[in-house]
Amino acid sequence: MSNDGNKKQFWKRNAAKVPGSIQHVYGAQHPPFDPLLHANLIKAGNKPPPAMPGKPKKATTFQEFESITSDAWDVGDDDDELLAMAAQNLNIEVVMETANKVNNRNKCFFIPKYEEDREGEGDVTSPEVSFASQSSPYTDGRLVKSHSEAPIGSPKDAAGEHAGLHRQRSLPHRPPVIPLVARMADQNTSGTPAMTEREASRLDKFKQLLAGPNTDLEELRKLSWSGIPRQVRPITWKLLSGYIPANAERRESVLQRKRQEYFGFIQQYYDSRNDENHQDTYRQIHIDIPRMSPESLVLQPKVTEIFERILFIWAIRHPASGYVQGINDLVTPFFVVYVFEYIEEEVENFDVSSLQEETLRNIEADSFWCMSKLLDGIQDNYTFAQPGIQRKVKALEELVSRIDESVHLHMQQYEVEYLQFAFRWMNNLLMRELPLRCTIRLWDTYQAEPEGFSHFHLYVCAAFLVRWRKEILEERDFQGLMILLQNLPTMHWGNEEVSVLLAEAYRLKFAFADAPNHYKR
Repeated sequence: MSNDGNKKQFWKRNAAKVPGSIQHVYGAQHPPFDPLLHANLIKAGNKPPPAMPGKPKKATTFQEFESITSDAWDVGDDDDELLAMAAQNLNIEVVMETANKVNNRNKCFFIPKYEEDREGEGDVTSPEVSFASQSSPYTDGRLVKSHSEAPIGSPKDAAGEHAGLHRQRSLPHRPPVIPLVARMADQNTSGTPAMTEREASRLDKFKQLLAGPNTDLEELRKLSWSGIPRQVRPITWKLLSGYIPANAERRESVLQRKRQEYFGFIQQYYDSRNDENHQDTYRQIHIDIPRMSPESLVLQPKVTEIFERILFIWAIRHPASGYVQGINDLVTPFFVVYVFEYIEEEVENFDVSSLQEETLRNIEADSFWCMSKLLDGIQDNYTFAQPGIQRKVKALEELVSRIDESVHLHMQQYEVEYLQFAFRWMNNLLMRELPLRCTIRLWDTYQAEPEGFSHFHLYVCAAFLVRWRKEILEERDFQGLMILLQNLPTMHWGNEEVSVLLAEAYRLKFAFADAPNHYKR
């Protein structure tokens, strides 16, 4: 591969790195685009576009875009004065117009029919999805408005909130800290709102299935595909990930052995974190953890220590990849779910250090082993040059070109490469694009679906991209498309929207069952 200038592919820039060292990745290193940090690019965007856009000018190529945003994670609280100076050169009307353009989009979701919705029938199975086109106004006779697309106020309201927006955009971009429970419909993620009769019935089915001496894992997968109740999610995830056996009598002994084994690794390896050959790895882990979400959880000193141990031990035991930015995000869902095994409160308001030491040790060990099980299935995403992600991004591009040619050609016209936005989707499993409550619901299905985190995730990403087709087609330049694709308005998403996304992904998987082999990797 050529190393000349901009032709060098970005994942090869640190060619001197060897397997086992830290591999910096685009998706984790470069957060969503921040207008206040990059006033020059915004000013460049103020120029009126040509009447008939043909091939865009090279002024906003990805190389320039990437070079301007390369320091976005490094902004700290001490840099507020510099940010304020940059803001003086910013045309705030352009910022407000862009923000409203991205967020004030109205689109309807169609709820597919699930077998569990039919009264009098048996266990839940995978969704039964209509093969009608996306533009069809009816699916199962129900039309649902997305909470994320409600009007956000008049221009006057937006101007009144100018000061708050100004401060908000002066900070480093991280996924917003929002409650894990946004609506009653999301009770399975956190909290304990009153269950509906249907939810209580589903919980009973799980309890009956889990109460037997040998859990039928195939039936458990079918039941879990449409979401797992919060009360039984911890044991269900452990079973579906292969961490504990289906035989109930053996579970306790396996848990004790695996937990002891993990803390044996701690005693053997953790003191070496300050050794010269491991210093870079530990330092990068230490830097990445405070960037994670939700901040109120991960910034608790006890939680930070736990995450540092989990990630360092995993890196030591997997020298072929070492620690790669993005792996840190994959600990959070497991940790949150296993904390919920012991508490009733919402996790963002809970002091984890108040749990007993033995409980925290169990949560830490269980999170480590289940994260390891997940990574075993997508290991080539994090080895040198990350070939797994490269293949998946290429497969996503080919898949989208077949399912929505208009979106594909539109991005080609404005020179948006799939790698520029979808790398993070594959590297972080959409965790930077969705609220944590949605990630947990998504992982219910990933645990239940064969090769969910590798093969099925590709179809979820395709469905996720096409979900925003109207907004994508409205953008008429590279800059606008990148801002949209890195800041998709999903903050108010919940179980409802995730269920629709998964149903469409299942439809795509079924429709492309005879697709080329690279779709199935």
